[in-house]
Amino acid sequence: METIWIVVIVVVALVVIGGIALAAQKRREQQTEERREEARTHRERADATARRAEQARLEAEEQADRARREQEAAQELRHRADEIDPDVDVEDEPAQRS
Repeated sequence: METIWIVVIVVVALVVIGGIALAAQKRREQQTEERREEARTHRERADATARRAEQARLEAEEQADRARREQEAAQELRHRADEIDPDVDVEDEPAQRS
């Protein structure tokens, strides 16, 4: 009779250990899925930030191009004004502009 109780206790212990192992495995799987979801969220945010940064870079390049064109136009107007102005010696001007 004693051996039956030992066998029953061992079987119950194995079932309990199996249940604990199964629960631990499910918890690890759940944590892994949570980390995957968190990583996916971070990637989506990174992609959105990268898109905004690229858009800002393109806008900055466009603005820089506009500024260069305006600067060139201003220099051309200044040059024409200097050519027209009788008080400005156009021949000495290139040395002064540098």
